[in-house]
Amino acid sequence: MTAFQAWRVHEVADGQFEGRVDTQDTSDLPAGEVLIRVSHSSLNYKDALSASGSKAVTREYPHTPGIDAAGEVVESSSEAFPAGSTVIVTGYDLGMNTAGGFGEYIRVPSDWCIAMPSAWDARQSMIYGTAGLTAGLSVNKLLRMGLAPDQGPVAVTGATGAVGTIAVEILAGLGFDVVAISGKTDQADHLKSLGATDVVGRDRLEPGKKPLEKPAFAGALDTVGGEPLAELLKHIKPGGSVSCCGLVAGPKIPATVFPFILRGVNLLGVDSVEIPLSEKAYVWSRLAGDWACPKTEASARDLGKSGLGDALGRFLKGDSVGSLVLDHSL
Repeated sequence: MTAFQAWRVHEVADGQFEGRVDTQDTSDLPAGEVLIRVSHSSLNYKDALSASGSKAVTREYPHTPGIDAAGEVVESSSEAFPAGSTVIVTGYDLGMNTAGGFGEYIRVPSDWCIAMPSAWDARQSMIYGTAGLTAGLSVNKLLRMGLAPDQGPVAVTGATGAVGTIAVEILAGLGFDVVAISGKTDQADHLKSLGATDVVGRDRLEPGKKPLEKPAFAGALDTVGGEPLAELLKHIKPGGSVSCCGLVAGPKIPATVFPFILRGVNLLGVDSVEIPLSEKAYVWSRLAGDWACPKTEASARDLGKSGLGDALGRFLKGDSVGSLVLDHSL
């Protein structure tokens, strides 16, 4: 048994939730083959929902959020991940209903773990985290559908978010002309520094009455869902594809079938949670290799557990930009 600190969310009154640092013990953790000393985690929108008391994410409180974690295995019954190995854990139930990476220790099933790429340390992996994994999976789906730079511009919605910024840099690095779509017009210079060739406001996707618009994009990576996604589909060139991985603008798509049946547009769903480990490992290897995002890495910001409450609140307000890394040593 080992005592450790964790940032846990408590229901302090009916419908009111508060996060604070508590002392826990490894005996409090759930069953699992692998006990990991977490050195770093990252901040995600789902963590913000859990911290706000969303029962759609977390059923019971007190709870330790953190859907991402990286660190050293300290106890293990798994031959694949012996004590001393360094691992990444993302997705599955981590940080949702299983104590997550905002605690200094987690215990998880061995089949939730991925070996740390040799080119990375724990902090680097958490600069990307689930956001980077999702961006990589989204890009990979578009590439598998045949998207190529010579076909025309590619749009990225929610471009200043954690997924969006990484997607912009990956696509730009692959030679695409990237049109970054964001409501944060003050971040235009930052998006261009990541490789975006053009930055436009979210009014570019204001709902219109026409069932189709003039084709403008060879493909797109959507992180917001809702009405912007429905409008985006109208602007995709014949045979183009849109990957969809988010819902900050809402879960419903008020779309018609016209983009699909008149232009053959493909809408590709992207899940980063319940997918085979082999798919995760592939994307991690690319992010640690030729899809690396040095500008995103350079601009990542570190914080300690005491800063989590304010940072997660900014996520819910839509005020968060770029990658935030929780460093348990701070």
